[in-house]
Amino acid sequence: MSKMHFKGSSMLNPVPAVLITSMDKGGNKNVFTVGWIGSACTHPPMLTVAIRPERLSYKYIKESYEFVINMPSSKMTKIVDFCGVTSGRNINKIDKCNIKLEDSTKIKTPSIEECPINIECRVKRIIPLGSHELFLAEVLAVSVDENLIDENGKIRMEEAELICYSHGEYFNLPKRSLGKFGYSIQKKKSKYRNKK
Repeated sequence: MSKMHFKGSSMLNPVPAVLITSMDKGGNKNVFTVGWIGSACTHPPMLTVAIRPERLSYKYIKESYEFVINMPSSKMTKIVDFCGVTSGRNINKIDKCNIKLEDSTKIKTPSIEECPINIECRVKRIIPLGSHELFLAEVLAVSVDENLIDENGKIRMEEAELICYSHGEYFNLPKRSLGKFGYSIQKKKSKYRNKK
């Protein structure tokens, strides 16, 4: 396979496209789009978010030490894009996009009602990196739309119509799985069963 070589860059794609809500100590709220986000730890559950210091939400989160990761569905793609290319310093994106906020369960910062999944976070550490600073946050609570939970209690993420961002474009996540964790070593079921 022939490959082209590039200088070192943040080429990791696709990534989830999420809306982060934040609130300062005065109760001012903002929402912005983030693609540089990831899981960091299971126990305690922790996530990382990379934010540029010039973003308004950076200021709000640094003040309150909390935020909500709201996972939007594909019908919210235009809102996701708008909240990523505009600044809360110039426009109230929550009002402009008619975003409905609701109370979170563990923190003061509100969640986005229309998003099928909301992850409430408290910042544990901020690490300066360069153009961005890395916010390491503990997950305090997760809210999931009841319509995504099947009769066995399994969360059907594929039904949420979540979106991802890949090299400048937004994509739907597929509904069909390519396999499940551990399928490569799973023993095949025998066609013949012992009859008693």
